[in-house]
Amino acid sequence: MEILLLGIYSFFVWLIFIKPKLLPWTTPWKVGVAIFPVVMIAILLLLLNIFAPTTTDVRVINYVVPIVSQVRGRVVEVPVENNRPVKKGDVLFTIDPTPYQNEVHSLEAKLASDEARVGADRAKLSEARARLANAESTEPQLQEELREATGKVGQLMASLELAKKRVGQNTQLVSTGAGNKFDLERAQTDVEELTAQLAAARASEQQVREKLGGRVGKDLATVAEVKSQIATAEAQVKMSEAAAATTQAQLENAKWDLSQTRTVAPGNGRMVNVWLRPGAFVGQVALSEQMTFVDNSYQIYALFNQNELHQVEPGNEAEITLDTYPGRIIKAHVDSILWAQSQGQMDANGNLPQTTFTPPPGRFPVKLVVAEADQALFLAAGARGSAAIYTEHLTLVHIIRKVLLRVSSYLNWIVIKHHISLH
Repeated sequence: MEILLLGIYSFFVWLIFIKPKLLPWTTPWKVGVAIFPVVMIAILLLLLNIFAPTTTDVRVINYVVPIVSQVRGRVVEVPVENNRPVKKGDVLFTIDPTPYQNEVHSLEAKLASDEARVGADRAKLSEARARLANAESTEPQLQEELREATGKVGQLMASLELAKKRVGQNTQLVSTGAGNKFDLERAQTDVEELTAQLAAARASEQQVREKLGGRVGKDLATVAEVKSQIATAEAQVKMSEAAAATTQAQLENAKWDLSQTRTVAPGNGRMVNVWLRPGAFVGQVALSEQMTFVDNSYQIYALFNQNELHQVEPGNEAEITLDTYPGRIIKAHVDSILWAQSQGQMDANGNLPQTTFTPPPGRFPVKLVVAEADQALFLAAGARGSAAIYTEHLTLVHIIRKVLLRVSSYLNWIVIKHHISLH
């Protein structure tokens, strides 16, 4: 830049003092001509570096994704080629899906069996719950039967007492000759029949009482038994449902494994390091990548010295030139300044903290975002170039910086290379 300014200044000196001799080329003018550019260039450089800082260290950084297979198997297809563009979802390589497909079929059959078992266990549970409703309705029936049995016992006891009185009366009449012996025998027969009926009624009453008295907790024995059956059926249903859920989860995992036999591109970009071929065996090793994906999206960072950034703010206009595009100015703006570097890192150990220092002193990266008009421009990963940031202050010097940046960009057309032949 300084050479360019001196060249322009020299042209004007020649135009004024040498060729047309508009002014005399005397000693005072010679001293003034020599001192003036030094002072002016120093002032100009100072103002430019403060209010329109520039750098020759611009880096284009792309996202790089190592492609690793999620499943193990033999490769049967590699449709992608090295250093070729791909779109999101394009198949990169395919692993033999046969064992994974078989596992899916096996688990589908097992899931169907588990679901059928769940249905059968639920049917048993429904039957047990129906029996519980019937069992719980027996207690009122037993209470009614007990009342009937108790009433019948009372009636038979009253009838038996009456029959016994008749036997006594007929016995007295027969002994005095006033009664009929047949009536006595009939009365005695009634007493025997009523005694037998009373014994049967009491036995029936006792049976009902035993049924009502046989309880587990507050429930009748029959109700408690059915409840126990229900609890067993519910436990069986839960077990069968858990088994079905486990099989379902295994099936989902198997389906996922099957889907991972086809590895696809994670985005739009370019594939590099594609040396994989059909027949190779790949496995689930995180550090064993099969190929590398370079995303089309990129980030641009410009590295500036620390004292060049005190006037720079997010949103400031910026311009970028890359060696790959001579003469082209890429419009951008400042996104942010990464106020961190390795010299500020403290590594703590068992003794005292140590400062990581890498000479020479580092520079701070400034993230630049390309303007929408230039976002479609292909920027190669690792491309280098220059950049200038235009702050909100002293905008007059921005014109000089823009001119200088454009001149340096056009100079990228010049390729100087020495060819040395070794014999």
